[in-house]
Amino acid sequence: MTNERNLLIVEDDAAFARTLVRSFERRSYTVRHLAGEDGLAALLEAFAPSHAVVDLKLAGNSSGLSCVQALHQHDPDMIIVVLTGYASIATAVEAIKLGARHYLAKPSNTDDIEAAFQRAIGNADVELTGRKTSIKTLEWEHIHETLAETGFNISEAARRLGLHRRTLARKLEKQRIK
Repeated sequence: MTNERNLLIVEDDAAFARTLVRSFERRSYTVRHLAGEDGLAALLEAFAPSHAVVDLKLAGNSSGLSCVQALHQHDPDMIIVVLTGYASIATAVEAIKLGARHYLAKPSNTDDIEAAFQRAIGNADVELTGRKTSIKTLEWEHIHETLAETGFNISEAARRLGLHRRTLARKLEKQRIK
């Protein structure tokens, strides 16, 4: 990988994306932005990102995981960080399997993202908690895993979970990390 600092931001929240673009440009990155996976192949023909920031849940309930997979296939050395307001163990594991280096819950700022770019290896000394997982956490993990399996299709996930679609939508709004 070269010393170039070319960054691709895949984020459907226009205001947040503008903030990230400006902040990273001030840090000497050359930045390109996409609101979703549309146009990714064309952009990669003209621009060679060394780094990428990908939102997990994009407009229209599409998943950023497919972007992570496409970016990693395009350049396995690209440093990819996934941002999400819907953090779960299931999607974190999938993001890492697909080629992301880190997975950050929103709100994350430019400092958090750049620190994630710099951390190339894991830390075996991370403190393990003695706290057991709560029923609510297990429920949230199961819901999010089902959402990931259905490509974030709320109606299909609700059907698989045996919930009414509006009930699932309410649960998601309550759990959302802003």
